[in-house]
Amino acid sequence: MRKQTKRPLTVSVTLLSAAFAASLAAQAHQAGTAGPGKADDRAVLHVLNRLGFGPTAGDVERVKRLGISAYIEQQLHPERLPDGAMRERLATFQTLNKSTRELSQDYFLPAMMMRRQQKRQQGAADPTRPPDDTTRREMRTPEQMDAQRAERSVLAELAQQKVLRATYSERQLEEVLVDFWFNHFNVFAGKGATRLYLTEYERDAIRPHVFGRFRDLLGATAHSPAMLFYLDNWQSASERAEGMERPGRVQGRTMRGFGRTMPSRPRALEAPQNRRPRGLNENYARELLELHTLGVDGGYTQKDVQEVARAFTGWTIDAPRQGGAFRFEPRMHDDGEKVVLGQRIKSGGGQADGEQVLDILAAHPSTARFVATKLARRFVSDEPPAALVERASARFRESRGDIREVVRTIVTSPQFFEAGAYRAKVKTPFEFVVSAARVTGTNLTTALPVVLALRELGMPLYGCQPPTGYADRAEAWVNTGALLNRMNFALSLTEGRLGEGIRGRANRPTATAPAQNSESLIALALAGDVSPTTQATVAKATTATQAGALVLGSPEFQKR
Repeated sequence: MRKQTKRPLTVSVTLLSAAFAASLAAQAHQAGTAGPGKADDRAVLHVLNRLGFGPTAGDVERVKRLGISAYIEQQLHPERLPDGAMRERLATFQTLNKSTRELSQDYFLPAMMMRRQQKRQQGAADPTRPPDDTTRREMRTPEQMDAQRAERSVLAELAQQKVLRATYSERQLEEVLVDFWFNHFNVFAGKGATRLYLTEYERDAIRPHVFGRFRDLLGATAHSPAMLFYLDNWQSASERAEGMERPGRVQGRTMRGFGRTMPSRPRALEAPQNRRPRGLNENYARELLELHTLGVDGGYTQKDVQEVARAFTGWTIDAPRQGGAFRFEPRMHDDGEKVVLGQRIKSGGGQADGEQVLDILAAHPSTARFVATKLARRFVSDEPPAALVERASARFRESRGDIREVVRTIVTSPQFFEAGAYRAKVKTPFEFVVSAARVTGTNLTTALPVVLALRELGMPLYGCQPPTGYADRAEAWVNTGALLNRMNFALSLTEGRLGEGIRGRANRPTATAPAQNSESLIALALAGDVSPTTQATVAKATTATQAGALVLGSPEFQKR
């Protein structure tokens, strides 16, 4: 049976890939999105795809009854939306509400001790032979395997909750913004002790501030040990720091292929005598200016980078390998006078030097424009209209960085609803898999298969190495191989091959004939708006599950 379905599906993937490539060059010409007051199916679908991760059964009719403007206002105030069902889904997870110190003591430190024990065992067995992966696995004791599984469960639960919240939460805009701001202030799980702090970073530094003031969000990330460790600021010290090793050079290295300074090797992995701070480190200062606030063309100089780096010396972590919190260490701080973007910071300020820098940056016009541009790119188009960026930037300045007000300005604007914005954005792999699960009514009894699928799709959760975060433009995600991988995921989802019991209601084999199944899915997912090429391709499906997969793999569904 599998051989019978594979050939027509392969042909269909090729046709849809070609149609998708062609459609990227054309502007949408039949949007049906005239403004927040016009609640036709296409306008509602547009809002559901931009303020959330796409529709579920009944969403379009519900929003039409409520009205688009009222729905947008609901989503801008998630605290008014009951979300008890989401809490129930997350109730079985053991790590999401633990402090970093608890996670370190209960999960990470035991695994680290077991790894050291395993290394000693291998050395005693044959000190001349470096262990390969097979040898390591064979030498693990049950206790060591339990400790390593427990360590992995922390990141596994964090990744699963991200998928589950995006798929099932009624607070869709909140989840979109958590994803957006984590990516904006990206940290990489693979960088040493950073993984210890990821749960706390998203939960306490990002999530509470996504509708608040930008300055508060900026400050929360600046104080987070996840950011301090990832960008090496926890080691940055004044050249005059008392009793500390200072080689007289800026730390950091260039990551091949990214053309930017990247975090250096974690000192926590080196011998104890080498774990002392080694002078000024510019990593955080540079990314703070270029990626978090002003933007690459925001008007700062290399001298500003150096002065900002001086201001943040002494912002460190108390025992990072043990889950310690932010600590300011005066002995590491450069307490001299500094000048940042023409503004003088007096000597003797201590920790307040860094806070003053954050104040300057949050209030700078370049920050308003940079943040407004990124938000408009997320919600409207890869090249957002200049007039909209200017309006959102002005609202940022007028509201003193009120993120809710800036988002409201964008998602209620004429540019958000005009024809050119309709299906103007290509879904990232995360947006694609979540929207597919939502539109098919899939019950994810576990989200791990989706987490693993995202690795195959090139977007491992919390796995973006450079501080730029994942790309927010179409060209990063569109190629024939990527589209084929998306089609394979769609087929696994509709055929129920992701895991036991994981299958969408609309795609059970007993549900409908192929034509009926595809028509219902096209109506829900795409408001019935598909090209003749897509219609002809889907019509070739020989099973209901294949028809569903072809709809999910269509050029129209790849866009939002």
